[in-house]
Amino acid sequence: MIIELILLFLIILVGGFVQGASGFGLGLVVMGFLPLLLTIKESTLLVMVLLLVSALTIMKRVYQHVMLKGILMVIAAAIVGRIGAYFVLTTYGEMDIMKQWLGFFLIGMVIYLIVTRKAPEKEQLHPIIPIILGFLGGFVGGVFAVGGPFFVFYFLMIYKDKRRYSANLQVIVIVTSVMSLVLHGVSGDFYPEFALYVVVGVVSAMIGTQLGMRWFEKLPSHVIRNFAMTLVFLAGINLILFAQ
Repeated sequence: MIIELILLFLIILVGGFVQGASGFGLGLVVMGFLPLLLTIKESTLLVMVLLLVSALTIMKRVYQHVMLKGILMVIAAAIVGRIGAYFVLTTYGEMDIMKQWLGFFLIGMVIYLIVTRKAPEKEQLHPIIPIILGFLGGFVGGVFAVGGPFFVFYFLMIYKDKRRYSANLQVIVIVTSVMSLVLHGVSGDFYPEFALYVVVGVVSAMIGTQLGMRWFEKLPSHVIRNFAMTLVFLAGINLILFAQ
């Protein structure tokens, strides 16, 4: 148990560092390695808690820039996706094959992030895009806790102001995370030992994020991003080959 907690602390510490230094990556990095210690369901729920804490912390600084009217469609689609994800995670979340599927998905997500480095202009935005991205982000986030890039891509398209982008992104994270955690809580998916994982995870994420923010000014952002994507890619390979 102690070794497991130490490894959990180190994994989340690295994820927090990448998040603080590059602005993304907590869920991707942590989900690349945490399922080697826990089940997919446990890993996903723990990362949801960490993302919720992070989003609430950020929201305190940017809440005045929230524009709910402009994101109602993507929120609705994300909620539908989370409902579907709840049933998938509840039914299959304890199966080892889900770890291999996560490995394939992480590799696909790295490719997705490389391809979408430059978001299209807002004028090219089709009305169906928020529905598709919202549903995919909600579903993938509800199963593997790595749906953030879909929402990041969408908000980069509709908001040039970084404060509006950040504020509305946090709204999505908060709404979807609370919804999933409540559904799984009602289903009895939490147990006493999970609280210990949460405490260790939150402390580790906070330390890692602070360390990453200190390196933010010292290292070029593209170096950290490339490091994060390489780490996620290797984690995906590791899950495919060794998560039995």
